[in-house]
Amino acid sequence: MIDAILITGASRGIGLATAKTLAAQAYQMIGIARSAPIEAFPGAFFEADLSKPAEAEGVLGAICARHAIDGIVNSLGLNIPEALGAVDLGHLASVLDMNLRVTVQCTQAVLGGMRERGYGRIVNISSRGALGRPKRTSYAAAKAGIIGMTRTWALELARDGITANVVSPGPTATEMFRRNNLEGPDAEENRRRFLADVPMNRFAEPGEIAAAIAFFVSRQASFVTGQVLNVCGGSSVGPAAW
Repeated sequence: MIDAILITGASRGIGLATAKTLAAQAYQMIGIARSAPIEAFPGAFFEADLSKPAEAEGVLGAICARHAIDGIVNSLGLNIPEALGAVDLGHLASVLDMNLRVTVQCTQAVLGGMRERGYGRIVNISSRGALGRPKRTSYAAAKAGIIGMTRTWALELARDGITANVVSPGPTATEMFRRNNLEGPDAEENRRRFLADVPMNRFAEPGEIAAAIAFFVSRQASFVTGQVLNVCGGSSVGPAAW
């Protein structure tokens, strides 16, 4: 049996790395992103701006009409770093919407089919930032919300053969991370500050996050639900002791 997996934010970063990892394991890949992938996507790809609920509804309907989705990886996210006193309420709303509403809407679209077939895998992407980090009011709230939602879904869906789990990456060398943290006049200071919190003293590669996602997607992970796997080089534990 070939499982069909839908990935949001699939055109780059962790989303694209996950698509490549799963395709190499013979999964059927379906991807959504606002723009075309930066390189060839290993499956069916749909361009849509998921920040627009009506557009999201349309593309999700088209996908579900063509594919029986066995799993979903909600990889799409948005981070706008701002200190508390400078948090723009419009930015706050956008970050919460892109991380939470999009995750709910996309998962709702595929849930009915999963329930009918008595099988499904939901993997949501949180962040080490959910535990707290300067200038992450909006992002930490959204990513902590991802964890709470996922644990709730695990309880609701446990008897339907559907698992729901979280992968929570530490600092990962994606395009978004580099743009937000490693460009501009504060780049070197930001690099030093991030690595000071990572005992392994390096950033993750997207493929390393994809490997954790692949475990939760697998049929072998059938008795694992409601869990959060920190793929963070030890940063969720604390800084190195030397």
